Amino acid sequence: MNVVSAWLRIPFWQRVVGGFVLGALAGWVLGPAAETWFGPLGEIYVTLIKMIAVPLVFFAVINAISSLHGQKSVAALGGRTFLWFIITAVLAVGIGLAVGTVMQPGTGGLKLTVDSAYTPRDVPSVARVLMDVVPANVFYALAGIGTRVNAAGETVLAAGRGSILPVIFFAGLLGFAMVKLGEKVSEARKLVGQLSEIMIQVTRFVLEMTPLGTFGLIAGLVGTYGFEKLLPLGNFVLALYVACALHIVIVYSGLLLAHGLNPIKFFRGAAPGMQVAFVASSSFAAMPVAMRSITDNLGVNKDYASFAVPLGASIKMDGCGAIYPALCAVFIAQYTGVPLTPEQYVVVLIASVLGSFGTAGVPGTAVVMATVVLSAANLPLEAIGYLYAIDRILDMMRTMTNVTGQMVVPVIVAKETGLLDQQVYDAAGAVSVGSGDHRT
Repeated sequence: MNVVSAWLRIPFWQRVVGGFVLGALAGWVLGPAAETWFGPLGEIYVTLIKMIAVPLVFFAVINAISSLHGQKSVAALGGRTFLWFIITAVLAVGIGLAVGTVMQPGTGGLKLTVDSAYTPRDVPSVARVLMDVVPANVFYALAGIGTRVNAAGETVLAAGRGSILPVIFFAGLLGFAMVKLGEKVSEARKLVGQLSEIMIQVTRFVLEMTPLGTFGLIAGLVGTYGFEKLLPLGNFVLALYVACALHIVIVYSGLLLAHGLNPIKFFRGAAPGMQVAFVASSSFAAMPVAMRSITDNLGVNKDYASFAVPLGASIKMDGCGAIYPALCAVFIAQYTGVPLTPEQYVVVLIASVLGSFGTAGVPGTAVVMATVVLSAANLPLEAIGYLYAIDRILDMMRTMTNVTGQMVVPVIVAKETGLLDQQVYDAAGAVSVGSGDHRT
């Protein structure tokens, strides 16, 4: 027990950073063998996170909708949140286009070939995506069962292909039904609140695995990639990382300052969510720790956070849906030697912003979004195949940007609507997200 206590006394972020550094060293020393030896640790961690995501969101959204009744208009909060999603997405596209234009990652005589593992993605229509928000079978939605088209062109059920949007939709209906029924279902409302608390505690248990999962994921990643795959497209990797960093540091910090909030406090409190997002490369995997980061560390009202963060994890993709497609468009224009026209820049902007909300709930969001934008701008789709070999490296920074935005917007809206505890925000970082009861 003394060993466990000593381990828990180490600040959560330090444990995660330690896992990252040790994992990188293990991957560098062992090479491809690191994936065999340590990769399963990362896979187990990501699987655990995915295991808790749906029940956590399901009970949290039901509880949040009913709790927000009489406190703030749910529609008004949702509308304000969505407006900020749009504003930050527009700014993200602008950053992507600007960095691509300045850094010119598609120049320099590159000799690229399409990665053999790449297969073109079918892009669903906006109408199809919106229709899929309403689940035909609630139990399929809760189980993560979606659909895919097989080799014969038939639409068949597929495990792991579902979106969390139908879960949010159904949970929202149940929450509104409880509000409508009032005291008739007071016991049910109490039970949902208790189940939500249970899932929060389960989340705490799972998040203690983050340092170990980080070690396994990074060891496998470094061992598998090395430097060979990165060198030919090093300029693109650098451009993406620079664009995402600028968006996080300049745009998000600027918005926080405009609302009278200290950006350093925000990043200190949001660090656990950003770390998990970078390592796991999944907004859904980072969602539980992101929710706890903005509530426990940054003082956002828990009921509002339970509504806003899952929504953001479904449709708020500044990295995957805005910066990356815009940068891809500039990259392929430079590589083919055909400069973008002013009209194409406008098309890229509109397609990136609108498409990100329409396709964020489908698997392979970044690839789908790049397909949407390149098609809209009449640019060759081969660029996605060129970049596919290094997609995991790109996805780490894209996802961290996504999740940071998914935390920034609720903080801003909470500040605007009086749902932010300023004292908690000003003391950001004083409580660890990992276990919830020891100091950082």
